[in-house]
Amino acid sequence: MDGASTWTTSVCTGALVLGAAGLLRGKRATTHWSAIRQLEGYGAIAVDERVVTDGKIMTGAGVSAGIDMALTLLAEVAGDDHAQFVQLMTEYDPQPPFNSGSLAKAPDAIRDRALALFA
Repeated sequence: MDGASTWTTSVCTGALVLGAAGLLRGKRATTHWSAIRQLEGYGAIAVDERVVTDGKIMTGAGVSAGIDMALTLLAEVAGDDHAQFVQLMTEYDPQPPFNSGSLAKAPDAIRDRALALFA
């Protein structure tokens, strides 16, 4: 990878674009759960986490992890205090109405329904 960027980031299946561009070879990365195994086809080390940083590459899992990734990146660039300030100003205080935001947490019937979409 060249030095053209300070950070290279993606959220959700945008990681597949980074992979296709050859930027994830040998790098730890994440993406939406439905595409996580596809990362390995690009030579990435697939990690099931909301935010993954490997050098100057930072990837976020599904769409909602984009806010987590943005705050993580902001902390790297401007410090924890500033990231916490932005979190407060945006009132980012996740309290989802259901505890089914990951394959590990979703009820069996909901998980099966979602998995069937990608079978």
